[in-house]
Amino acid sequence: MNRDALRIPFGDKNASYKLNDMGFLKKPSEGLAKILYWIAGIAIVSMMLLTCADIVLRFAVTLYHKFHWQFLSPFKPIPGTYELVCFLGSVAVAFAMAHTSVEKGHVAVSIVVRLLPKKVQAFINVITTLFGLFFFIILAWQSVIYAGDLHASGEVSATLMLPFYPFVYGIGFASASVCLVLLVDLSKNVSEVFQK
Repeated sequence: MNRDALRIPFGDKNASYKLNDMGFLKKPSEGLAKILYWIAGIAIVSMMLLTCADIVLRFAVTLYHKFHWQFLSPFKPIPGTYELVCFLGSVAVAFAMAHTSVEKGHVAVSIVVRLLPKKVQAFINVITTLFGLFFFIILAWQSVIYAGDLHASGEVSATLMLPFYPFVYGIGFASASVCLVLLVDLSKNVSEVFQK
């Protein structure tokens, strides 16, 4: 018997019905996770390029002050590099979470669980997925509340005066996308528990 389908003898005997009720969310959640993953990748590459450029420019300034080479006089360090790297880091980490969940890339210690029967493994997966779902719902909810507070207070970064709230909203949105992935996983795990 196919793990994802249950034969129900109603009308057509060969009709298959999906046990996985959240199956309709699978493609959209994976597509969203992939888009966020690419944004996270762009953020990481931007961090790398920005940091490298700032190091080279700082070295040029050091050479100018040490040897007084005039051709290096126009070079200056990039202002607010530390702030930009911090903001891009929040994008990189938050936006990669959903894709990591889709790929089951999080650290899992399953030495004992693998020895258990399949239904017990599925039941443990249901419990751990519920905990993860609960955590990311709270994270998304509190991120939106915190971003609203930051927006209302008008808090900005010290050097570049960039507002914090869009990045915190981004963390909330990324957490909500993880919730979609976990809902699909939860539905799959529940169907495995009740399968014959």
